[in-house]
Amino acid sequence: MTPKQADRFYALLAERNPEPKSDLEYADPYTLLVAVVLSAQATDAGVNKATRPLFARVNTPQAMVELGEEGLVQSIRTIGLYKTKAKNVIELSRRLLSLHGGQVPHDRAALEALPGVGRKTANVVLNIAFGEPTIAVDTHCFRVANRTGLAPGKTVEAVEQGLMKATPAKWLQHAHHWLILHGRYTCKARKPDCAACVVRELCAFDGKETV
Repeated sequence: MTPKQADRFYALLAERNPEPKSDLEYADPYTLLVAVVLSAQATDAGVNKATRPLFARVNTPQAMVELGEEGLVQSIRTIGLYKTKAKNVIELSRRLLSLHGGQVPHDRAALEALPGVGRKTANVVLNIAFGEPTIAVDTHCFRVANRTGLAPGKTVEAVEQGLMKATPAKWLQHAHHWLILHGRYTCKARKPDCAACVVRELCAFDGKETV
């Protein structure tokens, strides 16, 4: 897309959803971090179902460490890869206590040094918890960027870099939310709902439905 088209693309998404929010439920940077770690290869709805009762009683690194790995396993058994995730969450909670005074660090390198935290998770936390203009590329974001022609790329890293270049500064704060939600509910993997797509006029997808 040209810069003008990219600006129009985001303007149309913003018009439909001015204040996009993550579907994950959280109360603060710590519960956000835990929720995002748990969401890998799982649905947000599934994570929320498990974390609602969990976060009602365990919502600090200290409380999580006290709960212990086995206790956490029992709370998140319905989530995919729950054993590995429980191990990571307990260990990252220990490190937050020992290295960061129990606080989630506002630093990419420090975040990515935590167990279970990769670049995507760090980007989500930096964006949502600390207001940084980052773009977290998940499967939905990757698909929309490629399918529409907004920022084509063969890897997650290439798409992230492309989106950072293609996205006008005024849209960066909410960009990945718009792209993720658009991919989840409209530009779906198997059958995109082109008839309901607000950016259809700008989309370069060869297989888009004509309306």
